[in-house]
Amino acid sequence: MCGIAGIFHVGTAKPVEEARVRAMLAPMEHRGPDGSGLWMGPGIGLGHLRLSIIDLGGGAQPMATSEGDLVVTFNGEIYNFADLRSELEERGHVFRTQSDTEVILHGWRQWGEQCVDRLNGMFAFALYDLRTQSLWLVRDRFGVKPLHYASLADGSLIFASELKGLLAHPGLRREPELTAVEDYLAYGYVPDDSCIVKGVKKLAAGEHLLAVRGRPLPAPRRYWDISFADRETARPEVLEETLREKLRDAVRSRMVADVPLGAFLSGGVDSSTVVALMAENSRQPVRTCTIGFDVAALDETAHAERVARRFGTDHRSRIVSPDDFSLIDRIADHFDEPFADASALPTFRVCELARETVTVALSGDGADEAFAGYRRHLFQHREEMTRRVLPAGVRRAVFGSLGAIYPKADWAPRFLRARTTLQALAADGAEAYAASVGVTPAPLRAALFTDLARSGLQGHRAEDRYVAAMRNAPARDAIDRAQYADIKIWLPGDILTKTDRMSMAVSLEAREPMLDHRLVEFAARLPVRQRIRGRSGKYLLKKSMEDRLPLDLLYRPKMGFATPVSEWFRGALAGEARAIAGGSALARTEWFDMRRIARLAETHRSGLSDHGRLLWQLVMLDKALGRLFGLG
Repeated sequence: MCGIAGIFHVGTAKPVEEARVRAMLAPMEHRGPDGSGLWMGPGIGLGHLRLSIIDLGGGAQPMATSEGDLVVTFNGEIYNFADLRSELEERGHVFRTQSDTEVILHGWRQWGEQCVDRLNGMFAFALYDLRTQSLWLVRDRFGVKPLHYASLADGSLIFASELKGLLAHPGLRREPELTAVEDYLAYGYVPDDSCIVKGVKKLAAGEHLLAVRGRPLPAPRRYWDISFADRETARPEVLEETLREKLRDAVRSRMVADVPLGAFLSGGVDSSTVVALMAENSRQPVRTCTIGFDVAALDETAHAERVARRFGTDHRSRIVSPDDFSLIDRIADHFDEPFADASALPTFRVCELARETVTVALSGDGADEAFAGYRRHLFQHREEMTRRVLPAGVRRAVFGSLGAIYPKADWAPRFLRARTTLQALAADGAEAYAASVGVTPAPLRAALFTDLARSGLQGHRAEDRYVAAMRNAPARDAIDRAQYADIKIWLPGDILTKTDRMSMAVSLEAREPMLDHRLVEFAARLPVRQRIRGRSGKYLLKKSMEDRLPLDLLYRPKMGFATPVSEWFRGALAGEARAIAGGSALARTEWFDMRRIARLAETHRSGLSDHGRLLWQLVMLDKALGRLFGLG
């Protein structure tokens, strides 16, 4: 795991200033504390920060071929590098190191752009070919590793692992992007097809971009996509065994490291599955860690300890307070863009705990997206059954009318929030699901904006990307479409961004075996009944682990990292809520109705309503705007 950055003069081979590449690396030093390197050529400068994982002595970067005609700076891991190396050696390629990085160089020479199809891993890299004067930027299939880039007025292309790397270049103008603010308020994060800084882009998951000197910069091209269009036809017991084998292989391949390795263990299905399979493949006790809370309703340490005892792991746990908001400013700085998933706080703590004893930790991230494990997947599946029976006109007339008059009850248990369900049934599946994954509904967002902001948005609506992804998905069923959109939007924008930034904040490499692309491709072909059955998602995954994990653990209600943000804004953070309604960065943009925000803060503080999640979003947005654009 590393940090990369670089400058490429697209129009001409004018010299790149070494100091500028160094300046772009400097704010990302947490990504690579074990070393740094530069490579400078005509019109090109590549930089690298190293967190040493494989070939500790010989894997320094940027790495060039012995001929000096190819150079790469690479962030991530190629899990099948040993097999690829053997294949390339059979074709006459001579390797000088034991690192996975060198496989990318020889793979490009042998297969060109098609070499990326052979890579199994998490990666973002930039490869420069001196013969063709071309720079190839590539991001892994799911977007585990980030890559930001921008074209500057002087004709140069700059790139970096994190936004702060780009912002260190003096040629990048700092101007906020209003549509990204709309996207952030809708989702709680800025999706990968958007950026809070105007002109900055993120290479999307499964895309690559080939920039050639002297030619116009092309649009990125997609080299991989997940398809839900086909179905496995084997018997259930065969599917179960096939899944077990793919899980074993995914975990085993991610256990290769020349540094201490462990796992996050929450006691849920996904992390427990990973730990169980790690234990099968390890001669030593697996090192596991868990973060618990001093509030019983939020604490899962007992479940984690039960799994740890079952597999004899070297287990460590630490209890923290859910009121651990002292990290807010530090976390906001690591995300650069506004990020309102409050589970980032406990995620940071569990990464911090893991880093005390290991350099690499395996997680269960990705299983919910691959196997339909979110509660919203169950709701979407059930609602779609109703949509199939009742024509759209009838649903709009009946459910739409009922939803309009049913009292709003955000404070009630989910099963009593009938208004949301009625409104969802009145809409088509894509519109309903797009609304369900959001944080702040469109009408409330519109009410927060001033006329200036509403005019500036020019009709941009955050939900449209989800609707388009679902309607255009290579899929058969409504749940296919929901999972497809989650994999394309939610997974890289929220889940993987959170894990990458929080693990890198403490120089820890996180690996996600559940996102082995061969495993996810298999999961996407599973019949819906093997994903959702009754009140349970991830059906086949759970079924395949029944002989390894306790049934009550496999089928207990899903929990997650929880943070009591609503209570925070009635207590210790009440001042923060009042501050953003006053002379804050939000006010300086002139995009927000500050009197309305002040009323929201006051009614929340008094207990008359619950706007905790929205206030958390606004506070994190305020911090990002102030830090990035000097609006504070």
